Parts: sequence; structure tokens; C-alpha cells
Amino acid sequence: MKFLVTLGLALLLLTLESVVVQQLGLAISRIDVTVVLVAFLAVRANTREGAISAFSVGYLLDLMSGQPTGLFTFLAVLTFLVGKLVVSLVEVRGRVAFVLFAMGADVGHGLLASFFTWMTTKEGSSASALLPGLPLQVTLTGVAAVFLYPLLRRFEASQDRTSSAGLLR
Repeated sequence: MKFLVTLGLALLLLTLESVVVQQLGLAISRIDVTVVLVAFLAVRANTREGAISAFSVGYLLDLMSGQPTGLFTFLAVLTFLVGKLVVSLVEVRGRVAFVLFAMGADVGHGLLASFFTWMTTKEGSSASALLPGLPLQVTLTGVAAVFLYPLLRRFEASQDRTSSAGLLR
């Protein structure tokens, strides 16, 4: 996927996520659509394009979350790089494999976010409040991955067609 498409899609999905989370009244959990995007980048993008896109997606999440600045930027790039390593060892093809991959990435992302939040806050209670919501967050992220996978594949295919049409000219 191209950088601008990824950035626009991340902004759209983060906006939708915030509305859905508010409407559902989820106080301690969220739908981590950014991890789904970063997981898809780990599966499909090359290292340079994926790392830059993951950095940008994480930065958008930093801007919209209110957490310590740089936390989600760092975690998005780390999740992408670890995801690239996992993809080199395990084959991730098809919707079910991708959903499980995204859910695993969300577990790691959520645990690291809780740990770093605990390290950077004075009272430390905000990080412990995140952990009980992690199973629901991972489940909701898995549901989001089920629906986002075909959409992301379609965006990728349209970008590939556009790139190959430009080469033919």
C-alpha cells in the first residue's frame, strides 16, 4: 500500500474507532485498528515503506490518544519490525491467519503500551487499568481485522494495478 493511502485510511479508521468506542460506552477498552494496519503492512509492505507508514500511523494514534508523546509511534514501528520477523518465520496467508496474526500483534502492543505507560506515569494506576480491558480489546481488534482484511487487500490490489499501469506507459 502506498504511504498516502495508508495515512488516509488510518485517519479514517481512527475517527471511526473513536465514534464506535464512544457509542458502545467502552471505558477500559478500544478497537485497535492501527495494529491491524501495521500488521497488514508487516505482511505486505517492504521494510522501508512499511516502517515509514507504521511510524506515521503510530504518530496519528499518539495525536489522538492523549498518551505520552512518542509511545504509540515507537510501538507501531516496533510492532511492524517484530511482525516482519514473524512473517519471515511463519506463513500468514488468508483471512484466518491474518486475524490471528493481528490479534497476536495486539497482545504484544497492548502489553508494551501498559508497561511503558506504567513506567512514565507518576501514579501508575492508569496502566493497571488498561490490563483488564486487554482481552476485550484483542477480541474487538480480531473482529475488526476480519472486516478490514478484504478492504486492505482491495486497496493493495488497486495500488498494484495503478503502479503497473504507470510502468506500461
